[in-house]
Amino acid sequence: MLYYKRCSSDNQNFQELVKLLDADLALRDGDDNAFYAQFNGIVELKNCVVFYSDETPVACGAFKRFNEDSVEIKRMYVQPDYRGKGIASKVLLVLEKWAKELNYTYSVLETGLRQPEAIALYKKNNYIVTDNYPPYENMENSVCFKKVL
Repeated sequence: MLYYKRCSSDNQNFQELVKLLDADLALRDGDDNAFYAQFNGIVELKNCVVFYSDETPVACGAFKRFNEDSVEIKRMYVQPDYRGKGIASKVLLVLEKWAKELNYTYSVLETGLRQPEAIALYKKNNYIVTDNYPPYENMENSVCFKKVL
């Protein structure tokens, strides 16, 4: 049975999944990883979710305030054995719903050209490519998206 829990970045399962995400990104991003890593800290993230299959943590995601009317989606990850089952879309939907509950109007996010699965996920979920926002405006590997919630 798949279910989720809302939490903060203090949640141990969230932290463990983020470590797996960071290891994956380090391989994919190579020399660019140090740049991206500085913007992916999880200290004091208040809006996180962990998805479980039975008692096994299988996916996570988070958002943080981006500006007055927007949140930024962060730390999206699905364990390899659970990919291709629509779980990432469910994580995204839960985060968007939570952001709407908090009266945000837009969602933005950044991903990389070396994450084609992520790009496909966001396009499938009606995110539109937008100009790269700071601090990603000069990163050739970055792709930024925006969606009206």
